[in-house]
Amino acid sequence: MSEFNELLRTPLYRAMNRVSLFMGGDRELMLFTILIAFTFIFTSLKPWIIAVSVAMTMLIMSLLRLMAKADPQMRMVYMRHLKYRAYYKANSTPFAKFKEIR
Repeated sequence: MSEFNELLRTPLYRAMNRVSLFMGGDRELMLFTILIAFTFIFTSLKPWIIAVSVAMTMLIMSLLRLMAKADPQMRMVYMRHLKYRAYYKANSTPFAKFKEIR
């Protein structure tokens, strides 16, 4: 009788639920940062530009790691936030007539 009272358990595998991170940060942002750094380095080939681009890349990558540590999907949350309007007018029904506020 105790067999029938147990809850059904379904295992969730971590590999299917993890966020796609690269070097500890958001995958697309990290790869884009590396691409920009290599573009600066190989288009100029000046030692001071190489040093500046490597330093900026390390700084940006560390900030991206901190961002991913706080919330791995922060970029997607921000992109969704940009689609929201600042003000949503209250309507009584979905079929209410809109009046402009002046």
